[in-house]
Amino acid sequence: MLVYKNGSLTREDIRDRYADGSWEVFNMFLQQTPPLNGGKIGFYYKEHEILPPLPVGFHRYILDNFTGDSMDGVIEHEVEEFDPPSEVRALIEGQLLSMRAHTERLGMPSPPKKIIATGGASANDHILTIIASIFGCNVYTVQKPDSASLGAALRAAHGWLCNQKGKFVPISDMYIRKLEETSLSCKLTVPAADQDLIDKYTLLMKKRLEIENRLIQRLGR
Repeated sequence: MLVYKNGSLTREDIRDRYADGSWEVFNMFLQQTPPLNGGKIGFYYKEHEILPPLPVGFHRYILDNFTGDSMDGVIEHEVEEFDPPSEVRALIEGQLLSMRAHTERLGMPSPPKKIIATGGASANDHILTIIASIFGCNVYTVQKPDSASLGAALRAAHGWLCNQKGKFVPISDMYIRKLEETSLSCKLTVPAADQDLIDKYTLLMKKRLEIENRLIQRLGR
């Protein structure tokens, strides 16, 4: 399991800084900017991050001449800030590229069979589309995006069921053979992107990981 501190709260922070505090503007910026963000890469840490172990700070890089086909002729340089639409895409792409890089280091196949997105961001089709492009697989969602409250409710129901039976009951007994009738059922929301774009994101991910490792050497806790 990967644990991140800079998730939804950091997205909200960038929304407030660069998208007028509006998710509509935030999503419009995602639509306006192209995949790969013109070679703009961002690292956004509103809180001390767990993975990678980096302190609070924002770091932005531009890869000049980056097309996604190769790193030949690409020149990297650090900048203070991007234009607002690029900030928004750099944040989302950066979070997802980091997740892909670190899950693959732990043994996740590339591409994975599928991704089941939960939580508040799973209601955002623009973010789900980027997930499908970066991970290269179909993205599914569940009926209830608020997975934390759903998990708490399931645990409570499981405890009640065990008490009623007077013994431990596997939690799967609560939904086995009736999964499609519950809010745990999944639906295909976004299909995988075309292979050419997936390959370009793979190259960008490797470059981002290279920069991340340098940041860890310089700033890591």
